[in-house]
Amino acid sequence: MIHTMREKPFLFEVCANSVESCLAAQEGGADRVELCAGIPEGGTTPSYGEIQQARKLLSSTLLHVIIRPRGGDFLYSPLEMERMETDIEMCRQLGVDGVVLGCLTADGEIDMEKNARLLASAKGMSVTFHRAFDHCPHPERALEQLIKLGFDRVLTSGQQPNALAGVSLLRDLVRQAGGRIAIMAGCGVNEHNILDIYRATRVNEYHFSARIPIKSEMRNINPNVYMGEQGVDENTILRTSAERVKNTINALLAPLNQ
Repeated sequence: MIHTMREKPFLFEVCANSVESCLAAQEGGADRVELCAGIPEGGTTPSYGEIQQARKLLSSTLLHVIIRPRGGDFLYSPLEMERMETDIEMCRQLGVDGVVLGCLTADGEIDMEKNARLLASAKGMSVTFHRAFDHCPHPERALEQLIKLGFDRVLTSGQQPNALAGVSLLRDLVRQAGGRIAIMAGCGVNEHNILDIYRATRVNEYHFSARIPIKSEMRNINPNVYMGEQGVDENTILRTSAERVKNTINALLAPLNQ
């Protein structure tokens, strides 16, 4: 486990969909990764093997893991809560640095009881509240509740389809937080807009995927068979690019260092 993170004015987190993406993120200079499976569903908990191998191979980049048993909403049943607690314990045993989670009530409010329960399971690890926050009808109140619960940061697009469109709320959240919790901008952050997002918000933590398409090396493909939804390109793998990670980080740091 990497116990500490060097003090830096900005922190960059890569949403990694595989061990290979984790390694590309590390090569590109990311401070941490959020390891997820099920990216088309918004991210779900990866397998034991994926987490174990990522932990084994990451040396300078922190490893955070999403704790989300399924896609869809954030209203979790008792059985789902038990699974999430088990997954958090698995992450602890594997030496993961942090976990990413979030529970809402049926009205879209922060579920204080369920989040407190998961936070207790994750004691000693860094904990991020994920973009379930973007479904909260009262973001200012939700932020105060997350601070009270003891979350380290919240990942948000400013309750818009992407972070660039959400700069108004992101700016307000940074001011409201006042250093009590980190505001991490995510969704659609890339090398072309990260500087604009910073200048509009003064956010200093960023979450992005920096993925590129990689064509399958299969020579024989049956075009009539789909493993998932029909029409989805199953012959292309999306994977984080070290070069894109570097470019995104430099797109923010280079102009500010001039």
